[in-house]
Amino acid sequence: MSQPQLGGAERDLYRDTWVRYLGYANEVGEAFRSLVPVAVVWLSYGVASSYVLADAIDKGKKAGEVPSPEAGRSTRVTVAVVDTFVWQALASVAIPGFTINRVCAASLYVLGTATRWPLAVRKWTTTAIGLLTIPIIIHPIDRSVDFLLDSSLRKLYPSVGKPSSS
Repeated sequence: MSQPQLGGAERDLYRDTWVRYLGYANEVGEAFRSLVPVAVVWLSYGVASSYVLADAIDKGKKAGEVPSPEAGRSTRVTVAVVDTFVWQALASVAIPGFTINRVCAASLYVLGTATRWPLAVRKWTTTAIGLLTIPIIIHPIDRSVDFLLDSSLRKLYPSVGKPSSS
């Protein structure tokens, strides 16, 4: 994200700017789950899911703008939308949300059984652990989702529509 753009390369709003961080909203929501109403956590999933949908639509529009024979256009657009949506849904919402949820639940449980800290301190500690876990899990999850899609869904795409690496 912070890499400079090379000679005329178009900047991707959803991957090269601050907008990318909207995809992490649900992880932040999960980290704060023990401190906020559940509606706030669900709202964070709404923000992250909106980001996923917007990125998929954007990639479909960009795939449709590439000059080529009309016959391959709809396939290219479909592949771009499906690939981006599935990749982002898994790598930005489902897997990290589940991971942070379990890390926080486990840490709250362990802190409850291993310490005599007041509940408020345990909840804030759990939130801090969840927030500190986010940057640690991002790249391994991204690479795992790349591997999963390369080993499954991306094998189904016709060669004309194969997307470049996520």
